[in-house]
Amino acid sequence: MNSDATTTSIRPVKTAQRTAPLFAKQPPPGLRKPSPRDASIDVVRSICLLVVVALHALMVGVSVGPHGPVLENALDGEAWFASVTWFAQIMPLFFIAGGFSSISQWRAMSARGDTPGDYIRARLVRLLVPSVVLVGLVGAGLVLMTLAGVPADIVSTAGYRISQPLWFLAVYLGSSALVPLLAHAHHIARVRTIVGLLLAIAAVDALRIVTGQTAFGYANLIFVWLFIQQLGFWLADGSIGRMSQAARKWTAVSTLAVLMALTISGLYSGDMYINLNPPTGALALLAVAQLMIFSLGQPHIRRWAETPSVTYLVRVVGSRAMTIYLWHMPVLVALAGLLLISPLPLPVPGGAEWWMTRPYWLLACLCVLVPIVRVFGRFEHVRNPPSLFPATSRWAAFSTLLGVAGVIVLLIDGITPGTAAISVLLFSCALIGHADLPGLTTLRK
Repeated sequence: MNSDATTTSIRPVKTAQRTAPLFAKQPPPGLRKPSPRDASIDVVRSICLLVVVALHALMVGVSVGPHGPVLENALDGEAWFASVTWFAQIMPLFFIAGGFSSISQWRAMSARGDTPGDYIRARLVRLLVPSVVLVGLVGAGLVLMTLAGVPADIVSTAGYRISQPLWFLAVYLGSSALVPLLAHAHHIARVRTIVGLLLAIAAVDALRIVTGQTAFGYANLIFVWLFIQQLGFWLADGSIGRMSQAARKWTAVSTLAVLMALTISGLYSGDMYINLNPPTGALALLAVAQLMIFSLGQPHIRRWAETPSVTYLVRVVGSRAMTIYLWHMPVLVALAGLLLISPLPLPVPGGAEWWMTRPYWLLACLCVLVPIVRVFGRFEHVRNPPSLFPATSRWAAFSTLLGVAGVIVLLIDGITPGTAAISVLLFSCALIGHADLPGLTTLRK
């Protein structure tokens, strides 16, 4: 998950020698000006994360079928859920907020003389250190399950379910590494940059639709999320705020109307979660509408953020966001396993009795997740030591590729003891010289 310059405890240490950044010896003066802090961004990021966790919790369906235990997506196949996804699909808004925070952090680092390599190092540490811990422990847990005699199909299902949300890690690693470059592009050609990304999305979708080959659509893992991140840049520089309220309302309504027409025509699915895999232009359109609606509500959100209870919640969630995202699925899978071996009755997923038990299920998930996050949250805040290698953009980019490769290994067949070992090795290689693993910092007050 993203972080900005205020919430993160990462402080890159300058090396004796500097190499030139990707795009210039010094960033343009306008790029080096830090963006103002906006509490509404922290609020929406925290809310989006909690919505993701709650939705994943509601998707857990545990039952016993004629051939044994069944762990399934309880919301899969529910006709009404497609309509709900138009409101519940909040990943575009999350990436918009992430784009705002990313360019704000990069501007602050650039203003004090840091290079793109320094920025990428900081993001690698924040994202990969807690990931190494998660994957290593999950892999070890799967080994223990196998030794304990747990059926192989249940072990496999557990590893697959835990790996599913990790697509976000690969995408976020890549998009974060490109923030300095795309921030520069935004500074010198903001309209051409975002239009170019939008045209790339349309081209990929057209190729996928014409050929009928879904595989082509995965190219939009790059273009869709970079486009949405770029919208966050527009929000950060005040371009959206300078639009009149009438213009923002018209843009939101017209964008949703276009999206609805495209779904009715069959070009895009009416289920916004289906449009997530692979990403389609539907998410880009939804992102534009969410951006406009959010910008209209920002003054009210800022006032709400001043409430002490909200401030405390946002600070706690924001400082442990990556840990919450990484560990919520292992917690859900573990609790589902306990349900299967418990004497408690298991109502049919999706039925009335099942829905009546969901508040208790969500409470149980919260009670287990909170101490897990308290224990492992410390790995989200480690020091950057003097680098064993120069903090060059090339080295940082290579480290990013290793990190992305480590995630892809897990996504192909899910987490297994073998894929976990390979992934941990790739993550560790990506972190060489970037993170002081033994030196954990205390969370900021």
